[in-house]
Amino acid sequence: MIPQNLRETMIHNAQEVQNDLAKDHAPVVKLHSKYGKAIWLLSELDAANNIAFGLCDLAQGKPELSYVSITDLESIKHARLKVPMVEIDPAFDGKYPMSVYLEAAKVNKRVTEDEAMLREASLRLAL
Repeated sequence: MIPQNLRETMIHNAQEVQNDLAKDHAPVVKLHSKYGKAIWLLSELDAANNIAFGLCDLAQGKPELSYVSITDLESIKHARLKVPMVEIDPAFDGKYPMSVYLEAAKVNKRVTEDEAMLREASLRLAL
């Protein structure tokens, strides 16, 4: 589901956090459900367990930073069509640190890529 080059970036990010070299990476990938509204913006990956960290939004109005199993997401299939339910957004480009996406999501009650909302969130965090 996640291309190798992006997996490598996420693994590197996780190693930086484990070594106290960085804590607020920009999201590397955006995953979303094809037939629903769930969104995952992910920045780090524990390759040994295939567990990612990022902003998880299950479309219940409460996006949060959490861990998610990539293996579990890959296993979710449409009940009748048997096609994968979760896919990567190849056009996604994480331009802000995860804290900015979280701040904007708290205000919006949904993950957003709206540039104006992200800029406002960035300014709020700078205060």
